[in-house]
Amino acid sequence: MARCGLWPELLSHHGIKGIDHFGDLVRSSRFASDKMGDSRELNSSAREWRPRGLATRDNYSSVVARRSARRLKPGATIKQGGLSMQFLKAAVAAGLIVASFTGPSLAQNKPSELKIGITTFLSGPASVFGVPAKAAAEMIAEDLNKKGGIGGVPVKLSFIDEGAGGEALVSNYRRVVQDEKVDATFASISSGSCTQLVPVAEDLKVMNFMWDCGAASILETKKYRYNFRTQANGTPEMLAVLLYLLKTKPDFKTIAVVNQDYAWGRESWEIFSTALKAMKPDVQVVAELFPKFGAPDYSTEVSRLLALRPDVVLTTSWGGDLDTLVRQAGQRGLLQQSTFVLGIGESSIQRLGKDLPEGLIVGARGDHWFLHPEKKNDAAFKAFNEAFKAKTGAWPIYPVYHMAQAFKALQTAYDKAIKSNGGNWPTREQVVDATAGIEFATGFGRPITLRPEDNQGLEAQLVGVTKSVPGYDFKLLDNMMIFDPKVITNPAGVRSVEWLKTLKPDFVKMDVPTFKAQ
Repeated sequence: MARCGLWPELLSHHGIKGIDHFGDLVRSSRFASDKMGDSRELNSSAREWRPRGLATRDNYSSVVARRSARRLKPGATIKQGGLSMQFLKAAVAAGLIVASFTGPSLAQNKPSELKIGITTFLSGPASVFGVPAKAAAEMIAEDLNKKGGIGGVPVKLSFIDEGAGGEALVSNYRRVVQDEKVDATFASISSGSCTQLVPVAEDLKVMNFMWDCGAASILETKKYRYNFRTQANGTPEMLAVLLYLLKTKPDFKTIAVVNQDYAWGRESWEIFSTALKAMKPDVQVVAELFPKFGAPDYSTEVSRLLALRPDVVLTTSWGGDLDTLVRQAGQRGLLQQSTFVLGIGESSIQRLGKDLPEGLIVGARGDHWFLHPEKKNDAAFKAFNEAFKAKTGAWPIYPVYHMAQAFKALQTAYDKAIKSNGGNWPTREQVVDATAGIEFATGFGRPITLRPEDNQGLEAQLVGVTKSVPGYDFKLLDNMMIFDPKVITNPAGVRSVEWLKTLKPDFVKMDVPTFKAQ
């Protein structure tokens, strides 16, 4: 913003100790409280006062400053409540007091780039999940920039490796926010990472999109201003999978769980088991197994399950952990003995290939599938999927679509904030204000809404069963059901577990559309 060199001297002559002091005087003056009515007079003055022949704001500010200096007597002090309309108009015209009002009333300078910090797994077993997400972010950013960026500003990405561990993750996140001064962050994949970084983002007052983590408790225990989840939490994800199981395999009597031992593994099982008890209370839980996150061997768990012979085995594990568990269970016949439910297994289907048999129930963490039954013939959807496969050698998996959702949410929020700001570039706080309650659509699935009461995303859920289809060297999803998020998501202000306890057995009777593989 232009600042004339005469202004510091002018302010000093009138007893004003810099721009912050000047802002305090503006806020407390009779002009601000009595004569302004609202800020439109000031705004219009700043926009419209421009003598003929002055082509630039810099030249104009200089003239205003000189004229004001001549009209105000040197040494005179402007007392609280005594700011003159003339002096204020001169100051506004010179671009001095934008930040002095409680709400920005003048246009912000459009930045040269919009910086986004993204956490994802770039190392370790979870990188099979995180690296495709990074590739998607790069592809989406490149496409955005070719189209002019967000609000006419190109985006620039910085990546943080979640695989580095807790302390390093927090340290690197702070560095990206404080030193690189990113405008927004997308954090994170792991619910453990989100639990660490959400309060940090709030403390640093940086807008953060929880772009993939599923722990429902994060947004249920506290209302945040700067944190939003751009996809569903674990409640609708688990409830959709359970409803699918109850609709398609209603006669099972026993169940066991094998989940990673951390926030998501524990919480997802609590959600699933609470809903199961409410809707089918006669089912017996025969084993609750929680191997260490990143465990390389599941022989102990497989042996235990082979001996117990449960009708159903649930796992909400993901990434390399899920791949290892499925392969070891398959080698010993466990996948054939029990009905396996891979609660969020869509991302492993291609990697597992022929190691994944038919008949497994698979959740997609949203309505995410590269052959989405409602989108598979859409030209833009097909073009994105094919471009991603050309870039990476594989079809998109749900973290890819979750990444697309975060970008679309950011773009929608900025577009809304710019429109609300009269077409001018918004402040960060204006963008945060605009984000609550937005609805957006990537074109890759059904629209998503960010619930304003708790910043929770409402996202449809797709669940299907694995099936061999000619032409593919991995299983496809068949008999797919897509669940309405408004029906299977706990209301704002009500904790998931408490809401799930109120469900009745006839809840499973809800009508849900079903789609074939092809």
